[in-house]
Amino acid sequence: MRRRPRRRRRNLPRHGAGRPRCRHGPGPLVRRQDRGRPLRARDARPRRYRPPQGVPVAGVRNDYPPAGGRTVIHALYSGFITFLIALALGEPIVRYLRRRRIGKQISEYLPEHQKKAGTPTFGGFIIWLPTLVVTAVAVDWWNHQSILLPLGMIAVTAAAGFVDDLGTLQDRRQGGLSWRFKLGFTAVFALGAAIVLYRYIEVESINIPYVGSYGLGLFYIPLAAAIIVATTSAVAVSDGLDGLVGGTTLIAFIAYGIIGFIQGQEFVATFAFIIAGANLGYLWYNAHPARVIMGDTGALALGSSLAVVSLMTGQWLLLPLIGIIFVVEAGSNILQIGSYKLTGRRIFRRAPFHHHLELIGWAETQIVTRFWIIGIAAAMLGVALALEVPER
Repeated sequence: MRRRPRRRRRNLPRHGAGRPRCRHGPGPLVRRQDRGRPLRARDARPRRYRPPQGVPVAGVRNDYPPAGGRTVIHALYSGFITFLIALALGEPIVRYLRRRRIGKQISEYLPEHQKKAGTPTFGGFIIWLPTLVVTAVAVDWWNHQSILLPLGMIAVTAAAGFVDDLGTLQDRRQGGLSWRFKLGFTAVFALGAAIVLYRYIEVESINIPYVGSYGLGLFYIPLAAAIIVATTSAVAVSDGLDGLVGGTTLIAFIAYGIIGFIQGQEFVATFAFIIAGANLGYLWYNAHPARVIMGDTGALALGSSLAVVSLMTGQWLLLPLIGIIFVVEAGSNILQIGSYKLTGRRIFRRAPFHHHLELIGWAETQIVTRFWIIGIAAAMLGVALALEVPER
């Protein structure tokens, strides 16, 4: 057999794994596609991104690893199951309320809404009963006992809302709770929640996008209490149109659920998605024309739990953005009252702002849909800004 000639080996450079030497430094030669100039291989490697941003100085997020795929799936399943339970419970609850003629009395100052008189209230039970059941099963509350704080605020504020709703029923001589009592009642429990957040959960930071995280010390306690009171009142004020509060709080809880996952707070994120799923089930019956109204039983508890969730994530500074609709609604009320008392003139035709829009010709469904659109856009921006908090 004829022997094949041996191929002569070339003297290759030691550094380049068979590639010619780059005149710009050691390392294999890599051509830049745009200009054809050589580039060192280590400079051509893709940039390695830092881990998720937004971790507070001291807080619940420092104790848990970043969220994985299974925890996201678990939270989504939990929210979906809560939706199904709320959907199943809603029909018998609505029928029971109608059978007992537990209908809401509409204010005489809202003549265009008198057709809604007699609509069953206490729709908040459609939200909170499934939330309680699924949270007890889906959230590892024994190892994450801080989840008891938002549940406690839900119980307290829902109880106050229930008493207030009793006074707004048709053919009732006793009126509802005064706004001063509800404000003071909420303030007391908000202060207690703020102390728990500071002393036991150890969240006392402010996260500023593009700037960083800074501890606030004892100043955090009155600030957190004020956030809870303001958010609870703002959400309650916004409850005036079919689907308005249910949809906007749904968007806000989803936003904070995403933030919770990004920061590794799986249990907080799961809880937020559970409330979002319950809200979806409630919206099935609250869609225009509403078959049931959540009343303060739902609105007060939604506001307080949203505030506590935002404080637990440390991203409470973004709450006015994510809940921009609540800011507009409550702000219009404050401006209207202040202007009338100081000057005797009204800024809006009627407050809160959604009633002003009704009087200038907007349809109820048009207002609600556009408020949802604004809420979604604001939530997307809020989540993006939460990622822009640099590490210290």
